[in-house]
Parts: sequence; C-alpha cells; structure tokens
Amino acid sequence: MCEGGAAPFSHPFFGNFSVWLSSYEKTTNIDCGVAVLSEDQVFIGIDPTAGKRPLTYAALDRDLRPIALGSGDVEEAAAFVAGQARAVAAICGPLRPNQGLMKLDHVRAGLSPVPPAGRWQDFRVAEYQLHQRKIRIPRARPQVDRCPAWMQTSFRLYEYLTRLGYRLYPSPDESLQILEVNAHASYAALLECLPFSKTSLEGRLQRQLELYDLGLEIPDPMRIFEEFTRYRILRGIVPLEGLYLPHELDALVAAYTAWTASLHPERVTILGDASEGQIVLPVKVLKKKYIE
Repeated sequence: MCEGGAAPFSHPFFGNFSVWLSSYEKTTNIDCGVAVLSEDQVFIGIDPTAGKRPLTYAALDRDLRPIALGSGDVEEAAAFVAGQARAVAAICGPLRPNQGLMKLDHVRAGLSPVPPAGRWQDFRVAEYQLHQRKIRIPRARPQVDRCPAWMQTSFRLYEYLTRLGYRLYPSPDESLQILEVNAHASYAALLECLPFSKTSLEGRLQRQLELYDLGLEIPDPMRIFEEFTRYRILRGIVPLEGLYLPHELDALVAAYTAWTASLHPERVTILGDASEGQIVLPVKVLKKKYIE
C-alpha cells in the first residue's frame, strides 16, 4: 500500500495509453509502443501545459538516451512514473499553490534586491527571483480554483506522486524524487538568453539544437534543412520529420534537468523557499538579466 492508504496502480502501463506519432519511432530510435518496468535509474520530465492531452512526458536513461515519449491524463502519467523502481521526476509546473511567503517581512528582507513595500506580494519567492532576471513565468495563486487548469493538474500530479512514495528533491537517500522545473526558465538559463517563442519553427529548432548539443541522443535538428527544396517550399511542403513539438521539447528539458539534478547536483541552481516550492534550473550560475 502507498502512503495514505491508497493502493498503487496495479499495472504501470495501460491499454488506452497514448503513444506518440509512429514516425518518431523511425526518426528517433524511441520505442513508443513498448513499455518496460525499469530497474535502472530513470529521469522523467512531465509537461502539463500544452498538447491535446493534458500531459506530455519524456524519460531519459543515464546516458541521455530517450526511452519514452508519450502523452496521457494525470492517472496515465502517474502510472508510468509508478512503474519505475528508481526515478527522478521533474514537473513543469508548481507543486503547490502560493503559500504567501512574499507577504512576510523577514522573507522579503532576505531577498536581493529587496522588493519595494507592497509590491510582489502575490508572487512565490521563486517566481520573484526569476522575474528579477527578466524570466517571466506564470504565477501560482493562493486559491487553487483561481489557478489555470494546467496548474491545477500539476498540483494533482504532485499529490499522486507523493502518495506513490516520491520525495521532494534533494533527498539523496531516496530512490524516488520529484522536483519542480519551468521549461522556459530552463531554456533561458541554458541558452543564456530568452529563447524564441516555443511554438515558432525557430524556437523549436533552437531548443532541440540546445538539447542535442547537451548530449541527448535525439536527431540533429539542422538536418531538416537537407530536405528543404525549392519545389517543396513552392508547394507548401515543409519537411519537419525528426523535429519535436513544443510540449515534447518542454518535457525533454525537464527530464534533462532531472538528470542533471540527480547525477550532477553541483551544476544546478535552486530558487525559492522549500516550504513554498523551489524551482530547479540546470545551470550552476544564473545571469543577472536575460535578454532576447
């Protein structure tokens, strides 16, 4: 039995599991249709913010090889994560609502820069610290029902994983850990500038190229230009095989952040207050400001 008396999912994989496009199996060597309970450590990124289904997830092994890429609802994603014996899961969303720490004088006094009186009180500490660096992310509100649907999904997923035995990072002695990430902030930190819009072609190329250069065993996005011809452009044919979709790239950078946090903790920066929610970034040092 899991903590809280809830039974774990009876099987880590399920009949209605939504696997990704079959073309990705051909272009990325990722077997989307076969799921295996892993005894090795797995690094998982979960993005609840976009896509036709509520969640997109990616999993990497220790050698940065993608071993899973798919989508599903909260229960399906939690079932996949539950099937891992040793895992670090990164969620692209807050783990809990705003706890009101930015209203406390002693918390505000410890920040740099110290926020002006009466300002930034509706932000979490981590959100304030990112905004000061010009990395603007959505803020979690104190009332769950006032948070957007994807954020409520993030809260729900965190509750599920906690019941399944996951503990907040850093918990070095735990085989199952969970951490909060923000994909936009992670890409900004890695690129050392604000990235292009993630829905644009250049934004997708930029993100995938960064992941490729970091060592992920994914297709080189620059290869798509080999398929661009005058005829195809004139006929409105844009060959994008092997180029990931925005929410897949968000899930992949989350998985990379989980990998970095677990295997190379000296290379990450943690923002925020542990009692409210901390955001982990996959770089050792942050710039003071990030610009386009």
